[in-house]
Amino acid sequence: MITFLSGGTGTPKLLRGMQKVMDRHEISVVVNTAEDIWISGNHISPDLDTVMYLFAGVLNTDTWWGVRNDTFTTHDEITWMGLEEFIAIGDRDRAVHIARANMLRDGMRLTNITKYFCDRFGVRENVLPMSDTEVTTRVKTELGLIHYQEYWVRSKGKIQIEDIVRCSKTPPASTEEVIQAVEASDVVVIGPSNPITSITPILECSGIKEAMKDKFVIAVSPFVGNTPVSGPAAELMKASGFEATSAGTAACYKDIVDLFIQDIRDPVEVKDSIRLDTLMIGEEKSIELAEKILQLANRN
Repeated sequence: MITFLSGGTGTPKLLRGMQKVMDRHEISVVVNTAEDIWISGNHISPDLDTVMYLFAGVLNTDTWWGVRNDTFTTHDEITWMGLEEFIAIGDRDRAVHIARANMLRDGMRLTNITKYFCDRFGVRENVLPMSDTEVTTRVKTELGLIHYQEYWVRSKGKIQIEDIVRCSKTPPASTEEVIQAVEASDVVVIGPSNPITSITPILECSGIKEAMKDKFVIAVSPFVGNTPVSGPAAELMKASGFEATSAGTAACYKDIVDLFIQDIRDPVEVKDSIRLDTLMIGEEKSIELAEKILQLANRN
């Protein structure tokens, strides 16, 4: 069994390949929830839904979020009425948000809600939110603290940022299900997601680092040179005090990772790293990378 730490779009692209080369029941994914947000009274968990929709075969892989061929009638009507939804939410996607919000208001754990949805969608993999504690990543700007989604979606990442702040009423803890998944795994893979807003929130949950301590951990860099494959990772790394490169990523995961993978094109040198083609520009490339990572995992 392999447990993946996932967020954003980088790791889901790797998971697209992994589900083709592994027994799908042997895949567990611990997913970042620090980018969750309430909009129009409903609860959006973008990273969770991307993984769930991917495994269900309904993900819009043109955008790597939302449901393929979704309609936006409700969003268009809300906008026409003069109300603001700075995230364009599809109608089928919104149904999940509505149901999740109602379940949360009724006191259900996010872990149980996710399992319920995965069962409904026919997902065979084990998809787990990083915690049942509500955690929010906020970005410090000259305008004050704003939600990460406001920075990345509303402002398109064009606001200068000074710091990254994690907010929660109580310190987030890994769930029993997350700890059990990690402990049952032979290998843990940190996918090529944003280290600061996708992976670090997972690692900050109490219990998971301890569970990973005796596991063989592989990490895949999301950088080629000083440019992230996607998203605002460079600005977020700099604001967090790390170099926006594979070397900075390796430093971010210091003392956690046993094997570090970076792209064959990356001009930055990371000592003892493995070089692979990590640019998953299509399903075939995702499968190719997944096969090679699986081979490395099986050597352990």
